[in-house]
Amino acid sequence: MRLKNVPGSREVIAESRFVIHNPEENKGKWAGVFGNDAPLHIEIGMGKGRFLMDMAKLHPEVNYGGIEKYPSVLLRAIQKMEEEELPNVRFIRMDAEEITNVFGRGEVERIYLNFSDPWPKDRHAKRRLPSRQFLARYDEILKKDGTIEFKTDNRLLFDFALEELEPAGWRADVVTFDLHGDEKLVQGNVMTEYEERFSSMGNPICKYIIRR
Repeated sequence: MRLKNVPGSREVIAESRFVIHNPEENKGKWAGVFGNDAPLHIEIGMGKGRFLMDMAKLHPEVNYGGIEKYPSVLLRAIQKMEEEELPNVRFIRMDAEEITNVFGRGEVERIYLNFSDPWPKDRHAKRRLPSRQFLARYDEILKKDGTIEFKTDNRLLFDFALEELEPAGWRADVVTFDLHGDEKLVQGNVMTEYEERFSSMGNPICKYIIRR
């Protein structure tokens, strides 16, 4: 996926107090970053940060880490934080493949994957965030009963994600192929920008919640 470069975005990120620089130095010490022992939830590929920040406002008792690879997108999240600073949110610019270098074993309670890049070509399957390769990484950083919540409107990607669970040793607590059509599951659902757009077009939203 290619995103338009925004001039000056890297400089803003480098100077932002909302971004954790050299995050690998905080491996196993994220409680110190936030200054408390609250549970840590992370979103991988957070985009412009709307979902993460909405969750943080609803749950001030939880710490939220937003991971984003692309500077032009992370810039938008920083701009939102400058308008409404949230003490329980921090951003990290990094590739998700490095996640085990940044978080310690059992340090994360929940991982959110929202509308991830589908990487449609077969040879790129291992790059997909719900792939068994990434599930192995998540297993290293999640607490014993930690969970992963995945949402997408891409049915092919969702089917792939479900097929990856058993070989990787994970089990599903919740599976739906139409989140917004499920009166129970949609209660309390916090939408991402993509979710709002796609659901308004009539696209069904798929979701699972899994654990080891």
